[in-house]
Formats: sequence, C-alpha cells, structure tokens
Amino acid sequence: MAAAIAAEAPGDYWIGRRYYKRDYKFWGYVRRPQQPWSTAQMVMMNEQETLAPDRAQNTIGSDNNYEYKLYGTFAEQVYEPASNSFYPEFLLKKYEVISVSPGNIYREPGATDPARRIIAKPR
Repeated sequence: MAAAIAAEAPGDYWIGRRYYKRDYKFWGYVRRPQQPWSTAQMVMMNEQETLAPDRAQNTIGSDNNYEYKLYGTFAEQVYEPASNSFYPEFLLKKYEVISVSPGNIYREPGATDPARRIIAKPR
C-alpha cells in the first residue's frame, strides 16, 4: 500500500475512503495524495454542489470502504451529535471512484462493519 500511495500523482485533489456507520453522520476519511492514511481526517460532507456517491444513487452506505479521488475544499468545523465531536466539513465538487475493494487501512478487526459503534482511525 505504501508503494501505491507514493505513486499517486501530485495535484489539487484529495483521496477519500468512505467510512459508513449507521449511527453517525460523518462521511469518512480524507487525505492528500502521496500522504499516508495516518494523516487522514474524518470529515462531514457538504453536498450543496455535488451529492456524495451513495446519496446520488439513493443507497446510503452502499459504498462503505470505497476509495475515491475527491475534488473540493475544506470549510469550517461542524458538529456531529452521535459522536459528540466536531469534524472538518468538505465541500464536494466532484469525485471519481478509485477502488471498490481497496486494501485495509484499519488495525481494529471489523472496523468497517456499519453496525459496530467504533470509530477506527487509519494506520
């Protein structure tokens, strides 16, 4: 995985990993290209301009653990009540699917299970 990350083209985009949990409203993790997943930030998605992929298909969470190339910018911190935490808001402009079955980035077993009430951090 480290070699694949190092081979990413630099540019004005982000790499996002969808992290769907039934009980939370955050979108997932976002990092800069060529940066390790340990630097990624959990984000709330602002869909004013473009709907997130699963919402565009009206199948919330169907893209859990998919990896995307995201275009957009960060805005303010917003509150997510179920986790009682603030997360940066990502203003989504456009996206492209990179992989529907990318490698594991979490230490905790079952981290991507939508029913588990854990918020795993990427390694």
